[in-house]
Amino acid sequence: MLLVSYDISEDKLRTNFSKYLSKFGSRMQYSVFEIKNSDRILKNIQVKIENYFGKRFQQTDSVIIFELSKSCKITRYGYAKNDDEELIII
Repeated sequence: MLLVSYDISEDKLRTNFSKYLSKFGSRMQYSVFEIKNSDRILKNIQVKIENYFGKRFQQTDSVIIFELSKSCKITRYGYAKNDDEELIII
């Protein structure tokens, strides 16, 4: 799983970046995405961020990618607690 946090000053780039991330994961906060997928897809996302978006970032922009494994402990409170459980509707 990847946790991607960003602070991008340019509106158009920030919008494009968030739209790209939303293809693969869900928004946890305004500028934080949680992406669960196969290792290959996660690696492809990181390569695209580095090679495509990375060249467009300014010195004032900040993008942090946390690579989390199943052994990482994640504690959730409030609304985020709902994301901790798989919901099946029949």
